[in-house]
Amino acid sequence: MPRKKELSFEESLEKLEGIVKEMEGGDLTLKDLMSHYSEGVGLAKNCMSALERAEQTMDLLVKEEEATGKVEESKLDIEG
Repeated sequence: MPRKKELSFEESLEKLEGIVKEMEGGDLTLKDLMSHYSEGVGLAKNCMSALERAEQTMDLLVKEEEATGKVEESKLDIEG
């Protein structure tokens, strides 16, 4: 079975904002609220992971700059 593509930070944040808006609307059943909440937790985790990977990338750039006095671009896989 093919692996499901992970959403980007921006896609996750957009979906999460939509879920929050729907939940705040007050028109959902308890079952729908729970379903939306569960999906929102997953999206929030995805956003946090993306932010952590970005922070790690920035830390690497800062360490490189501190060690050599210059910043060099290097390829880093932050999607996986």
